[in-house]
Amino acid sequence: MSAPTVTHGVFAMTDNPPVWQLPADLVPTDGRFGSGPSKVRTGALEALAATGTTLMGTSHRKPTVKNMVASIQDGLLALFDAPDGYEVLISNGGATAFWDAAAFGLISEQSHHLVCGEFSSKFAAAAKNAPQLKDPVITETAPGQPVTHVTPDAGCDVYAFAQNETSTGVQIPVRRPEGFDGLVVVDAVSAAGGMPVDLKDCDAYYFSPQKCFGGDGGLFVAVISPAAADRIATIKASSRFMPTFLDLATALDNSRKNQTYNTPALATLFLLDQQIRWMNDGGGLAWAAGRSAALSEHLYNWADAHPLADPFVSDIASRSQTVATIDFHEGIDAETLASILRSNGILDTEPYRKLGRNQLRISCFPDIELTDMHKLTACIDAVLDYLD
Repeated sequence: MSAPTVTHGVFAMTDNPPVWQLPADLVPTDGRFGSGPSKVRTGALEALAATGTTLMGTSHRKPTVKNMVASIQDGLLALFDAPDGYEVLISNGGATAFWDAAAFGLISEQSHHLVCGEFSSKFAAAAKNAPQLKDPVITETAPGQPVTHVTPDAGCDVYAFAQNETSTGVQIPVRRPEGFDGLVVVDAVSAAGGMPVDLKDCDAYYFSPQKCFGGDGGLFVAVISPAAADRIATIKASSRFMPTFLDLATALDNSRKNQTYNTPALATLFLLDQQIRWMNDGGGLAWAAGRSAALSEHLYNWADAHPLADPFVSDIASRSQTVATIDFHEGIDAETLASILRSNGILDTEPYRKLGRNQLRISCFPDIELTDMHKLTACIDAVLDYLD
């Protein structure tokens, strides 16, 4: 088969297996566009390597690591301009563990959940499966549709939602419902560090390091209010059964000592600390979120203008600025498109596996360079010219 000519360059094709090669000058310098695990900055990896024998393989109960945990906590409070009294809780297990921990140690009796995709539904499911709680109240919208805040049902003591639904690319403003005196608990896994937030509007703002914070998974971090800390203490003092690994009181006690209850992955802590420093040195949350906004704006503008593509989320205000989902018209196989991109080193643009749409899902996390995003859309243009 001869190499086809397209608008933006020439594909060189080989057989067994077939590979379509884009021109090297068209391909992004860094092709990592996954929504988690995400791109890790080369500078952060080099800094980790430079620690040599001083970090990896050392005790997490000693100053080398405890000082790093303190740096993470102080850096996050500064990044989010946290109100007085808020503190940073760090523990092992990722956001999935936090959902179960919250069911044991943050929800007193009943929670109200906004659900608009896979991950917001998982926290609701964790609450529903908890035998010590009443069944949660669930307000659900179809994937990709706007989500409107509601007044939590009477009797609910936690109001939970995702600031960014990673599976669909829908964002929801962080807002405390008027007159609600319970806890507002926000899943910020793919939003924290890439979206603006005023922490006065929530009581637990939790996330993992493998998205905007350009690190590895295995931890959850929650910035909590004094009201959330009081709730944790109150439930701990009750007769409720509490698995030690999921005990938020134990996690908070250790966090106040600049450590985790279980042994953490030291590289994960180091990379998180590096990214927080990078964000604060660059200009703080406004600067980091501005980078994400510029990336997503370019992607959505490109999709709006392209005859074969559309943003999956039609409501402009609900389009995520950290995870963009782009649908493709009938006749364009997004799976083939993602495969060709992957063969050229442009990685992890496939859609969320359970959504089942003909689309690409592209991260717009702060450490992605805008020049690389421009190159990505140029590469997609080239592939679409061929596929069409």
